[in-house]
Amino acid sequence: MPIVRSSEATTHEIHGARFVSYATPLTGSKELCAWRGEIPAGTKAPAHTVNREEIFHLLVGELIVTLDGRTERISAGDTLIINPGATLAVENPTGHTALSWVTTSIGLEAELADGSRISPPWAN
Repeated sequence: MPIVRSSEATTHEIHGARFVSYATPLTGSKELCAWRGEIPAGTKAPAHTVNREEIFHLLVGELIVTLDGRTERISAGDTLIINPGATLAVENPTGHTALSWVTTSIGLEAELADGSRISPPWAN
């Protein structure tokens, strides 16, 4: 039975946020990846366009998210559905770290505004 203990999760950092990776092909997943996102107070992540659907569930805190040009404030318990080809930007305007849980299919890539591409290890 594949179990990923919290002590075995892999942590990655990029653009001021932390991604704690639990489900990937390296941990036994065949189709999905899942991670906890930690978005510190004051973080403003760059806009990026994704090639896979993501389900972004906010566990703790509040964020300002811009999805395809529409900006909304989301709170703990809210879920954002990010379709392939959508452009997302996330900002934490509060004084506390926000925590999220994100799930996507293996092979997620993101393209930044400057055209650079990221294949995040927590989603591949």
